Amino acid sequence: MTGNISNINNDSELIRQFKNGDVKGYNEIVRKYQQQVYWVIRKMVQDHDEADDITQEVFIKVYAALKDFREESNLFTWLYRIATNYAINHIKKVKVRSTISVELVAEPIESKDKKADELIDEQNRRKILEQAIETLSAQQRTVFNMRYYDQLQYEEIADILGKSVGGIKANYFHAVKKIGEYVKERIEL
Repeated sequence: MTGNISNINNDSELIRQFKNGDVKGYNEIVRKYQQQVYWVIRKMVQDHDEADDITQEVFIKVYAALKDFREESNLFTWLYRIATNYAINHIKKVKVRSTISVELVAEPIESKDKKADELIDEQNRRKILEQAIETLSAQQRTVFNMRYYDQLQYEEIADILGKSVGGIKANYFHAVKKIGEYVKERIEL
């Protein structure tokens, strides 16, 4: 998440280039960050086409807002915040309980060493985990995703979401507790 100095300087130069009227700076920002922004959204919105559409909306917003970006945070933190907010708003707008696609972050379950029944059992566990994550509120799902899968620090999450560190820790704690309870009820230990 935290970039090196040359990356930050490069981003500052691209922003300056765009603010001076050269759209190439914006195009380079899109090229550089489009895939990362897509995956931030994709982990929250299970459908590829919806995630792709939201990614496009994010970069339309970025184009309109980049001229006012004051660089108080680094560029990717700002992009992450916009992407997360768009994904949360999308989830709320369509009132669909989206999931973080466990298949995107988990190791492939297909292995020649495993028996078919082990594969089915593992698939069932992943499905239960997916369902557990679906039960979380949009805010808890976002915090869980950022902390567990993206391995961001609480302070980074708080900065991105514009929330207090204590609130972020509480959201994560409650998300983990809900997931644990849900999974425990459905998987025989």
